[in-house]
Amino acid sequence: MSINLKNLISVLDAKWIGLGTDIFVDHISIDSRSLQNGSETLFFALSGVNNDAHLYIPELIEKGVQNFVVHHIPKNSEGKANFLVVKNTLKALQQFAGYYRDIFDFPILGITGSNGKTIVKEWLNFLLSPDYNVIRSPKSYNSQVGVPLSVIAINEKHNLGIFEAGISTVNEMNKLENIVKPTIGVLTNIGPAHDEGFEHLEQKIKEKLLLFKKSKVIIYQKNKLVDQCLKVFSEQYPIKERELFSWSFSDNSADVFILEKENRNEKTTIQYQYQNEFFDLEIPFQDSASIENAISCLLVLLYFNYDFETIQGRMKMLYPVEMRLEVKNGINSCSIIDDSYSSDFQSLKIALDFLESQQKKNATKTVILSDIFQSGFSNEELYSKVAQLIADNKVNRVIGIGKTITSFKNKFPNIVTFENTAEFISKFESLNFNNETILIKGARSFQFEEIVSLLEEKTHETVLEINLDSISHNLNFFKAKLNPEVKIMVMVKAFGYGNGGLEIAKLLEHHKVDYLGVAFADEGISLKNGGIKLPIMVLNPESTSFPSIIQYQLEPEIYSIKGLNAFLKIAREKNLKNFPIHIKLDTGMHRLGFEENTIDELIETLKGNTTVRIQSVLSHMATSDEMKHYEFALSQINLFEKLSSKLISELSINPIRHILNTSGISNFPNEQYNMVRLGIGLYGVSNDPSEQKYLENVGTLKSIISQVRTIPANDSVGYGRRFMAEKETKIATIPIGYADGISRLWGNQVGFVTIKNQKAFIVGSVCMDMLMVDVSEIDCKEGDSVIIFGESPTVMEMAEALKTIPYEIMTSISQRVKRVFFR
Repeated sequence: MSINLKNLISVLDAKWIGLGTDIFVDHISIDSRSLQNGSETLFFALSGVNNDAHLYIPELIEKGVQNFVVHHIPKNSEGKANFLVVKNTLKALQQFAGYYRDIFDFPILGITGSNGKTIVKEWLNFLLSPDYNVIRSPKSYNSQVGVPLSVIAINEKHNLGIFEAGISTVNEMNKLENIVKPTIGVLTNIGPAHDEGFEHLEQKIKEKLLLFKKSKVIIYQKNKLVDQCLKVFSEQYPIKERELFSWSFSDNSADVFILEKENRNEKTTIQYQYQNEFFDLEIPFQDSASIENAISCLLVLLYFNYDFETIQGRMKMLYPVEMRLEVKNGINSCSIIDDSYSSDFQSLKIALDFLESQQKKNATKTVILSDIFQSGFSNEELYSKVAQLIADNKVNRVIGIGKTITSFKNKFPNIVTFENTAEFISKFESLNFNNETILIKGARSFQFEEIVSLLEEKTHETVLEINLDSISHNLNFFKAKLNPEVKIMVMVKAFGYGNGGLEIAKLLEHHKVDYLGVAFADEGISLKNGGIKLPIMVLNPESTSFPSIIQYQLEPEIYSIKGLNAFLKIAREKNLKNFPIHIKLDTGMHRLGFEENTIDELIETLKGNTTVRIQSVLSHMATSDEMKHYEFALSQINLFEKLSSKLISELSINPIRHILNTSGISNFPNEQYNMVRLGIGLYGVSNDPSEQKYLENVGTLKSIISQVRTIPANDSVGYGRRFMAEKETKIATIPIGYADGISRLWGNQVGFVTIKNQKAFIVGSVCMDMLMVDVSEIDCKEGDSVIIFGESPTVMEMAEALKTIPYEIMTSISQRVKRVFFR
């Protein structure tokens, strides 16, 4: 639906400065990198602590964007576009979404809680979509920015909305309620997530209930505290005939009383009482979280007056929700973006933006796309819009699967179609996938997981999952500690601390960090070959690598007169001018660097030189993480100030200066100079326990159970019979060992893995390719997932037990372990 910008002046309380007011827009954007930005886009320039979208407005104007909501007009941009000037652009985005929401009048389900919001939303979409044209939040868009973007996707063809809302502290939910205005409220499980943002559980519940101020019904799990909060809430925000629709495992006064649960064959049968009748409901899950989420869905269906047969038939078909975009290595040097469980217009837009951010490795972009459901548009309009999206994102080829997309293939200039997945698979070999980034986007019914399996590079069943969202979170956590003008270098050496260098570098380039740091030239060359354009500093360059460093436009750290002369000799031979180098000073680490007694010779060597340019001067702190050595750390900083100032003065230069690493950022905030170097903190590890709770786990090392056996008392396990069973013991074998990076010291009941959320201690020695664990108390089977490290055990726990540091644990994981990246 097009919106006239003239109408928004009063809505946003904005001042209009621009080319004219009789202008219509039909696309809202907050991402300057999106290829979907165009002449009919209204761009909201959001500003954060370390990110300001106003910086990209001149670039966007050049690309054809003409309409902006800003809190100031960038220099030299006035008169080149239309600007709605507001005090706060995030507030303006939320005001716009609230205004847009009021255009529509149909039932809206609002879902909040600590856990289960996204799963309940996706399941309700599945359960209700046969009867409604549903608009829902894409992925887990439940934040102060995600909620307005979700609501803005409504169009006139929708007749039911399902939106989730998440908060982390007080004074947030009122803003989201003003946007969603749900008529039906669903409160999912209340747990410890974001506890630090609230004084106590009661405050958290009361804040979440604010989403339901206009709701005619609130669906929830009955308990004493929630009932108390609801009583207060209903008095504060009365609505005539508001219904409280509750369920419970223990309180038979609830509207739906769960009498019993029976788990069998990976399914659960629930017997429940409703309106004095008894019913049995089967769902394909056994874990308690899925059971609770399914019951929340059950109550929504009951509220909508579905009959028992329909409820039973649909809920038996519930499925695990995969809410992440995964990046996987594919056959023939392809990269695979796996989004094979959903196909709707809004999530396609998100996936295409992700495709753009991930296609540095391969220039060719391919999309495998099924028929699209629940768009709200007619098929004619929908596939016209999809074709335009594909064109805007410069996709090289499209493979359409489904009868509907096949019938509209004339809209796509670069498409080959198949009526079903089986037909595609039969022609797979003829499609010649090679050196492409392939987005696989399909509705669940098309079973695109079979396509993923065909395209995915085959490796063994142990994988290291890397959460790219957690990397973004941790980066922003540390950026928030920096002064606005301070640059940031991120260390991606040692294969990204074991997590995967190129993929993480792509994400960091997406976030516009200033520098990347690697240890050796070959690491930097690999990133450049992968398409990385950011400047890359090589910290430990050997003189033999200098020609390659110059060829690939890397920037060497120079730490000795010998190294400097060697580089200058090659630079002169190649007739270089102002090639960037970085001067390392030794202020007490005594590892690499110019010492104080060599500074005069360094200055003399560089005076009058035009071959190289000192891009930065740096040093390395030895004790930034140990406050007992605080005075020594200060002495390093003072010496760095003295020596770097001398270089600057006598050479008349103005380089970047940097001395702080991850711990230094937190412990020495007044010594940020022009740049800091973020390392282990990006990957979710801090030496400060009080800081650790704010970081998110990045890497989860997973495997599976290869075999389960039961051994009698007095039998042994593994080499050397180092474990002897004292009683009958159930043993599971896991296909991961010291060749994958698991220390042998972690064996013999020192360490453990997690299976079904329970600890399973390692018995016997860790073998080269396997380890064995005691699963006597765990109901598990072959093929079940195993967590080697991640949330439990953490790499910090492992490091402490092994008397080492998290760096060693992370960087030890073999490259034969497949890395899977997801968002």
